[in-house]
Amino acid sequence: MKKVLVATEKPFAPVAVKGIREVVEKAGYGLLLLEKYTAPEQLYEAASQADAMIVRSDLVTREVLNAAPNLKIVVRAGAGYDNIDLAAATEKGVVAMNTPGQNSNAVAELAFGMMVFNARAQFSGKAGTELRGKKLGIHAFGYVGKYVAMIAKGFGMEVSASDPFIPQEEISAAGVKPVDSVEELYRSCQYISLHIPSNDKTKKSIGAALLSLMPDNGVLVNTARKEVIHEEELMQIMESKPKFQYLTDVAPEAAALFQEKFPGRYFGTPKKMGAQTEEANINAGIAAAEQIRDFFEKGDVRFKVNK
Repeated sequence: MKKVLVATEKPFAPVAVKGIREVVEKAGYGLLLLEKYTAPEQLYEAASQADAMIVRSDLVTREVLNAAPNLKIVVRAGAGYDNIDLAAATEKGVVAMNTPGQNSNAVAELAFGMMVFNARAQFSGKAGTELRGKKLGIHAFGYVGKYVAMIAKGFGMEVSASDPFIPQEEISAAGVKPVDSVEELYRSCQYISLHIPSNDKTKKSIGAALLSLMPDNGVLVNTARKEVIHEEELMQIMESKPKFQYLTDVAPEAAALFQEKFPGRYFGTPKKMGAQTEEANINAGIAAAEQIRDFFEKGDVRFKVNK
């Protein structure tokens, strides 16, 4: 009997675990559950019995993969997958997948919620501004970007997007204005919502070169990854533009310094909360289980992220 390990330092909601169990056991597999573990050795031991693994933000390192001789597939229940050592997975012949789209609405609602919170002076009792009529630029028009656009249009914002991997016709079909370059996007919009992945090309790519193009009252919203931000250059921009604001769901390395230097212009969630809804929890967990089943039963590798 194949064994599917759900290894989550931050557990899925009970209803999500129930749904995962139903998919796994209906397929004839056994479910192993490791929740709230406190040491890597606990994960190594559990992984040693697994043919498949579902994780959230848990680190699937080379050591984890070395400890799992029978492992054939690991699925990250969520969009990002930089917590998996893809090179090591490929060397071990392990298929790595994510579950794109399952958390997208939750992340989009958080991004927009932060915009509303910030526009209304963080609910401090001071006069704020409205979002209607403001220009929003979406940097990367994937699953999350599309949901952000839908919400923004409902608020009456003017929405533009830039994504070299999405045809401009597809962006236009969503009622969004495509722009030819990220420079034009940053130059033309007061609000920028970031949805780019973290990789060798994007790390520290959001810095002075782009942010200096934004208006003095620009607002940068980051629900992507902290690594894409050049923190030192962002600080320089915020110092030179006294109305510039930064809202993030991924705490900067220098979070305390941002808070100290830019009170009222910086906001960071206490922890990464983009996917922290019951619906996203359930959707991503069950999707991961279904992808494992389809991999074993049909050889389906549609969502494979390693080579």
